[in-house]
Amino acid sequence: MIELNQVNKIFSAKKRSVHALNDVSLHVKKGEIYGVIGYSGAGKSTLIRCVNMLERPTEGSIRVNGVEMTKLAAPKLREARKNIGMIFQGFNLLKTATVYENIAIPLKLTGVPKSEIDRRVKKYLDVVGLEEKADSYPAQLSGGQKQRVAIARALSHEPEVLLSDEATSALDPETTEAILELLLKINQEFGITILLITHEMHVIQKICDRVAVMENGKVIEEGRVIDIFSKAAHETTKKFMNSLFPEDIPEEVLMSLHQQGPIIRLAFVGQSTGKPALAEVAKRFDVYTNIMSGNIVQLKNEPYGRMIVHLQGSVEQTEAAIAFLVEEGVYVERVDGP
Repeated sequence: MIELNQVNKIFSAKKRSVHALNDVSLHVKKGEIYGVIGYSGAGKSTLIRCVNMLERPTEGSIRVNGVEMTKLAAPKLREARKNIGMIFQGFNLLKTATVYENIAIPLKLTGVPKSEIDRRVKKYLDVVGLEEKADSYPAQLSGGQKQRVAIARALSHEPEVLLSDEATSALDPETTEAILELLLKINQEFGITILLITHEMHVIQKICDRVAVMENGKVIEEGRVIDIFSKAAHETTKKFMNSLFPEDIPEEVLMSLHQQGPIIRLAFVGQSTGKPALAEVAKRFDVYTNIMSGNIVQLKNEPYGRMIVHLQGSVEQTEAAIAFLVEEGVYVERVDGP
């Protein structure tokens, strides 16, 4: 549905060049929710703006639903953009227009008949749960309600692709949850492909099927969310993971414990999160298990748990315990060891 191949974007400013995107290639499948995460300056905003040509790439190919966006002249580009909705962090609502008008005016400007405008406005206000706010003005709405209006406006063009540019970063945690649930509903009910960018790992965890991690204009890690959670390889990815699974264990503690046995990181996926694996280890082997940190979160389709455990015992017994955990479907990674 969305294909980026070897995309580069170079900005020139004050006699120097900034390489905002560096040989970026991504393939977003039809009907999935694909997340791009990175810290400020990683290039993710430039990337998403290149998809609908708000920023034109310096080099590379961008195809949306089979259409090569970089080759389109202005009239054809305007037509192609009707198939690509976009929601922003700042809502971008007209302050002097009602909720109804904020959705209707863009439709009118693109030549949609009046009767069809009325149908779409009412339909998508109902989808986002704001049908009773049709005559309200943006100043009378909460931040979450404003974002719902922006989502209804994007949906009113009935696109196949929805781009989300940090849509929840200005919202409080409870409202963020509600907006994420709404995006999930839209994806499931309408089959709309969603490409979103964020700096919050919680957003990726909650609704995404696959994720790309960006740093300095490059994609440094990419794959299914469950795989990235289980086998994060890059240090930046591990930092994002630490926001969900804090592992701030003092170095002195690690040094002291590793002399008595290995310290391991365990990852539990799906049904294995409910297995009493550590209890079985304590029964089967002559080892003591000390849980140093841990948490379970719900991914889009399955639960995922992670913990840091110290195994105290002989080398023979601790190695046998680790082998047993692997056989039980638990991902095991050594944090430190004797």
